[in-house]
Parts: sequence; structure tokens; C-alpha cells
Amino acid sequence: MSHPYLSVPPEGFWKTAVADRSPFEISNLWAPKFPITPDSRIVTAGSCFAQHFGRALVARGYNWLDAEPGPHGLSPQQRHDYHYGAFSFRTGNIYTPRMMRQWLQWALGHADVPDEVWQKDGRYFDPFRPAVEPGGFSSPDELRLSRADTLAAIRESVVQANVFVFTLGLTEAWQSADGLAEYAVCPGTVAGTFDAERHKFVNHPYRALVSEMTAIVKLLTRANRSVKILLTVSPVPLTATATGHHVLLASSHSKSMLRAVVGAMADSYPAVDYFPSYEFITNPVFRGMFFGPNMRSVTQAGVDFVMANFFRDQATAYPPAPRRRTVVRTNFEPPLPAQAADPAVQPSPNSIADLHCEEEILSAFAR
Repeated sequence: MSHPYLSVPPEGFWKTAVADRSPFEISNLWAPKFPITPDSRIVTAGSCFAQHFGRALVARGYNWLDAEPGPHGLSPQQRHDYHYGAFSFRTGNIYTPRMMRQWLQWALGHADVPDEVWQKDGRYFDPFRPAVEPGGFSSPDELRLSRADTLAAIRESVVQANVFVFTLGLTEAWQSADGLAEYAVCPGTVAGTFDAERHKFVNHPYRALVSEMTAIVKLLTRANRSVKILLTVSPVPLTATATGHHVLLASSHSKSMLRAVVGAMADSYPAVDYFPSYEFITNPVFRGMFFGPNMRSVTQAGVDFVMANFFRDQATAYPPAPRRRTVVRTNFEPPLPAQAADPAVQPSPNSIADLHCEEEILSAFAR
């Protein structure tokens, strides 16, 4: 008797791919659609977890595109405090597909930025990136000039990129009452004043998420016909929810929706791929070992494990030319096949604590 399951490889069966293996032996979760080489111009954007990609790429000597490096003379601490180098451009966290779409529309000239400015203690804050300027701007004009630099950096990134990496983080967001603008955080948290008549909460449903992601793919590929898009989902649970549900349920809902959407996009577009950083951290087979004591923060060991698999799977699918490189192994790095690239250089011990995560501000309001 013949049937299709006779030709399924070991990776297709739970017993041989998972149950009979140590968590550190589980491999081949990702079959890359396209090569990402050290020479590829790589853009990273999205939620706080996206910052790990940029750092790991730089540590490996890859061509991570920093389109908005900031003024000359800034110290490393100042660059960090003012959000330079966190992503390829100084938008701060971009958590939802809608937020990414509107940034691309503004940068590529398809829409105008709403003329809204938040205030706090006599200073001015950008509603769409309120945390990038510690203490706020001195005037609305300074704010707009700074934002213009960021929009120019986004345009440059899109046009130059070989690979555009977008890490999705949330489905929950706050918008203007007319729905024409989506904010980075809830008004009144970082700055501004919340007004129930001018602001509304939205938890994006599946169809809306697919629509937004489809628009993002079209915006990117029309501006750059050769760009490849790599999607990931942040494994970090929600800090807080405005749905009225338990935060654990709200987090599961949000991440499940995003995971379904990115899977659908990867299945629909040859230029779009999905990398399973979410599964590497959150799947029960990994026993929660990569979360910190709060069961939310991803440890450095978890980041190392995710990125080691990223580079290994790339090297397996697209074996690189031999390269001389200093080898620094991490405790949680899985074994590399003979043809794979060298292991990642271990990030600095402070890299987790140094992440920029605007959503974290919500923790301050827990009673």
C-alpha cells in the first residue's frame, strides 16, 4: 500500500523531529527561500526583538544598513539614549503592520504625516516615535525637521535594501478617532493627553492585518523590485492589554494572529519568507528556558540560540565561501554542519537590558 506519508522526511514527524531529540538538537525549522549573505544590504525594523537581528548581523560582519547614524560626535551612550543604531532608521519600535505601512507611505510620498504634536512639561513629542528624543523637542519645528531626517532614511533604506527584515509585535494599538493615524503608544503614557473623543483603541483582526501586510509588500516591491522581505514575530508577550481580557489570553491571541498572517504572506509571495524566532523561544518543547524570571524577557542565551539557528540554516541552504573568522561559541549554540558559517560572536552582556521597548512604559501603570 502506498500513500504520501511514506515519503515524508523525519522532520515531518513529531516523534523523530521533536520527541526523540534534546531541545538543542531540534533543527531545520527554517528552509530559507533566498540567501542572506555578508554582502547583502540588510534593513531591520519592528518590535524590540528586531534589535537583536541588527546586533547579530553586525557581530558577524554582515552589511547591516544604518541609514540614520546620527550627528557626528555622539558618544555610544548618547547614540543609545537617542535611539540611533537600534533599527535601520530612527522610528523607534514599529509594533503593528499598520504602523509600518503608514511610515512607508509617508516616506515614499503616498500620504502626508498628520500634523499632530504631543506636549509634556513644555516640551514637544512626536506621536509616532515619542521615545526617540529624551526629554522631547524644543519646538514643533525641531520635531518636524527631525522626523524629515527619519523619513529620508526610510526612503534610502527601502531603495538600497537587498533584504528588509520586519519583526511584528502587536495587534493592539491606539489610533486617532478618525482612524487615519496609528500612534506608537497610547496618548498620555509617554506624553500627550488622552481624550476618549479623539483617541480610540483597536485590536486589529486577521483580515485587516493581511490587508496591511499586503500593502507593505506592494509598497516595498514597487519602490525596489529586487528587495526580499523576511518576516518574524516577536516572542515577547504583551506588557499590558486594553481588551479587558486577561493579559495571558490577550497575548496568545495577538501572537497567534500575527503568526498566522506572516505564514500566509510567506505562502503567497515568493519574495517574502518567515523565520521562526517565535517558535524557537515560545514552543513548549523548549520548556520556557529562554525566558527570564518574569516569563516575558528573552534571555541572552535565548537570543544566541535563535540567531545561531538563523545563521546555521542560511549556511545549510546556501553554503558560503570559506572565510577566516574568529570563533566565539555560545553555551546554547546548536552544533554546526561542516559546511556552515562560523558561530556568531557573542553580544555584550548588557545587550538585553539596553533594548528600546516603548511598550514597557505600560508596566509603570500596573496597580
